[in-house]
Amino acid sequence: MSLTTKVLFALCGLALAACTLGPDFVHPVPPKDTHYNRGRDPANTVVAAGISQHFEPGMIPAADWWRLYRSEKLDAVVAEGMANNPTLQAAEASLRLSYDNLRAGYGIFYPQASLDVAASRQKFSPERFGSNAPGPIFNLVSLSASVSYALDVFGGEHRLVENLQAQADQQRAIMQGSYLALTGNIVNTAIAMAAYRDMIAETERLIALQKDEIAIAEMQSKAGVVAYSTVLGFQNQLSAFESSLPLLEQKLGQSGHLLANLAGHAPSEWQPPEFAIDAFTLPDRLPLTLPSELVRQRPDILAAEAALHASSASIGVASAAQFPSFMLSASFGQNSTSMNNLLTKSGSFWSIGPDISAPLFDGGTLAARKQGAIDAYRQSQALYRQTVINALTQVADALKALEHDAKSLQALSLGMQAAKEKLHLVDANYRAGTVNYLQVLDAKMQYHQARMNYLQALAQRLQDTTVFILALGGADGEPIAR
Repeated sequence: MSLTTKVLFALCGLALAACTLGPDFVHPVPPKDTHYNRGRDPANTVVAAGISQHFEPGMIPAADWWRLYRSEKLDAVVAEGMANNPTLQAAEASLRLSYDNLRAGYGIFYPQASLDVAASRQKFSPERFGSNAPGPIFNLVSLSASVSYALDVFGGEHRLVENLQAQADQQRAIMQGSYLALTGNIVNTAIAMAAYRDMIAETERLIALQKDEIAIAEMQSKAGVVAYSTVLGFQNQLSAFESSLPLLEQKLGQSGHLLANLAGHAPSEWQPPEFAIDAFTLPDRLPLTLPSELVRQRPDILAAEAALHASSASIGVASAAQFPSFMLSASFGQNSTSMNNLLTKSGSFWSIGPDISAPLFDGGTLAARKQGAIDAYRQSQALYRQTVINALTQVADALKALEHDAKSLQALSLGMQAAKEKLHLVDANYRAGTVNYLQVLDAKMQYHQARMNYLQALAQRLQDTTVFILALGGADGEPIAR
């Protein structure tokens, strides 16, 4: 048995007994708590505007969660954004790129074969061999093939591919986060548009009522019934209402521009639908994913875990770099001075054998790189823990927000109802001649101010419901990259 054959058998034995250096990744332990707030989480909110929101432990949000609001206009805008939003398209392209890189990385586990064909005209110099003879000029045609195979004895290539897989997982979580952020922004922007439009209408009614009050007060002032300071007070209040109207109109316009942006259009190219706050249905049954499930479905946590996995694999890559690398290669070819004689036996050449490369001295570079990979892993561990804490905090905050929103809306609803009943009583007394019309206008203004506060609280409750669903992160189903 030749020395080359013995070396080949030895290398094959090494390949079979190969080990993979570096730590094997273990998923972080999920939180053991079954609730988000100290003590316990609420089972439901108080009844406000006729609805009490109930929380269903263990329930997962649906992939098309925005349909809970039962608005066809909203569904259409979300579909428009899903089809045209450039940010989402970029995230999908990044995901496809990560899988392309992963498939490219898997190629290292297969033999690498290449074919080379070359033709040249050359002049040979006999001076290189101490001869003064004239150098011949000739044609040279070469046909060669080579095959090489890397023996991943210490698992460096396996860890590198593992790193690429983790990067693909991270990019998929990022894309899922982009999808949730897009849908959430569209829903909350549509709710804001509806609230601004209704508040503008209420403000315009208040302005009209205030102008009527001023006209009556001016007549009463001229008749000496009230002091002129009463007129000035009404005018001051009118100025406040009129100054708030442009700001509301500006916010409405900005919301429309933002919605066009989210839908993937320039503001001049797309007209958003007109939303009304009463057209949205507040979801009465909400999912409440357990903390142990949250870490397995929320995109930012999954992205942080994938980054931790990639850092773990990088330790293996850096560890394997400190050990020898092994390569098997073989080549065969033909040389000839003409194409007609290219396949003759006399022009053939071949080679086969192993290639072993081992680091001997690098000034501590490889050891420093391994330590750097370990430190990067520890950094990823800390970032993962912080991401989990942030997520748990956001869900806890969202739960409390829904509780407080319901209580606030309940109080404002009672206040609006009281203002409405007062308006009916004052209007009845006016018809009976026991009060003047100025008192009727005042009662109307109180009602519309109460309704404006109610609209703000209703919009806040709708938006906080969106925030709560997004804080849970996951969905029963997920978008597929196009």
